[in-house]
Amino acid sequence: MNSISPNLNIMIKACEKASKILIRDFGEVENLQVSLKGPRDFVTNSDKKVEKILIEELLKGKKNFSILSEEAGYIENSDKKNIWIIDPIDGTTNFLHGIPHFAISIALKSGNEIFSGLVFDPIKNEMFYAEKNNGAYFNNHRIRVSKKNNLDECLFATNISGAVQSDLNTRVTGCAALDLAYTGSGRFDGFFQNNINIWDIAAGVAIVQEAGGKVNDLNKYSSDNINIKASSININKKMLEKLNNF
Repeated sequence: MNSISPNLNIMIKACEKASKILIRDFGEVENLQVSLKGPRDFVTNSDKKVEKILIEELLKGKKNFSILSEEAGYIENSDKKNIWIIDPIDGTTNFLHGIPHFAISIALKSGNEIFSGLVFDPIKNEMFYAEKNNGAYFNNHRIRVSKKNNLDECLFATNISGAVQSDLNTRVTGCAALDLAYTGSGRFDGFFQNNINIWDIAAGVAIVQEAGGKVNDLNKYSSDNINIKASSININKKMLEKLNNF
């Protein structure tokens, strides 16, 4: 079993506590209160409850760290360098339709670097996490990106726009956090998407990188409009060539 740092332990404990709400609400999804935040952008009372628990637990552990969360926005505390980045439910549409493919996503950004990340699928009880220079893990087992070299043998995750514009073999799952976690564990060979938010991908970026994968430089984008391309190193150049106009 790998060594877990105090910060990562805080993330795991917060996630485990908040996930109890999600598991319960998913079983009663037809009774959820739902509002429309924007086109195809839903928010539920579950989002808000999970976010509240995550913020409370993370600040219990590190009360000075700042917060960037999907629903609450930016919460500035005395430590502006270290920021918890939270997505209480990534894959909300799946959640609302009773599709068991969504996740809690938490990352810790220190300065311009995503230092650690955790993606937890509460329904499948699958936890992916990583910390800089300490590797990436799935349920305490070390994971690495795919070793494939031939694009025709590869499977990529993206959104509808990416699937339409690319001739790569793609799947649209509706959960970017899990797409990246799956890329880190070799289930997918790569992930790409434009105009995505930092809270959807921050944790997954840490997982892919610590699993030996490659992610393009995200610091040149604003936090709510990121173009990401992530894959194993073996096929990264070939993937980028295919996505030259995406």
